[in-house]
Amino acid sequence: MEQIKAPAGANKKKTIVGRGNGSKGRSSGRGHDGQNSRSGGGVRPGFEGGQMPLYRRIARKGFSNHPFKKTYTVFNLKELNERFEDGEAVSIETLKAKKMVKGKVNLVKILGDGEITKKLTVSVDKISASAKEKIEKAGGKILMEEGNDGE
Repeated sequence: MEQIKAPAGANKKKTIVGRGNGSKGRSSGRGHDGQNSRSGGGVRPGFEGGQMPLYRRIARKGFSNHPFKKTYTVFNLKELNERFEDGEAVSIETLKAKKMVKGKVNLVKILGDGEITKKLTVSVDKISASAKEKIEKAGGKILMEEGNDGE
């Protein structure tokens, strides 16, 4: 009966370093002299041999507004015209209900690309001037939050 064996070359004997000339003797694979050949030798991460390291060469001055950036999910009028019926309200809740927005969307902006033929009540965070004009021309209403008149 055959025994299960490891494939040839799978099991290697551990190399013992620094135990005489029969093994990896003398310098034990660390090269000849120098800082890295000594026990406890070596340099800290980021050390560049005395040259001014990269993390100290790069300026760290200034302020970035990135954490406070507002990201809007953008919709055009043609999309609203396709998905909404006459007299419906357009808001974040109705957009989520129609699966037009996914995930955590807080801000919505309407742009004026395309035509609109339906009377919609739009209540979003921002709306472009051309979109506002087209919605009002079609007989719709725009309800903006206080202090937010779009662009």
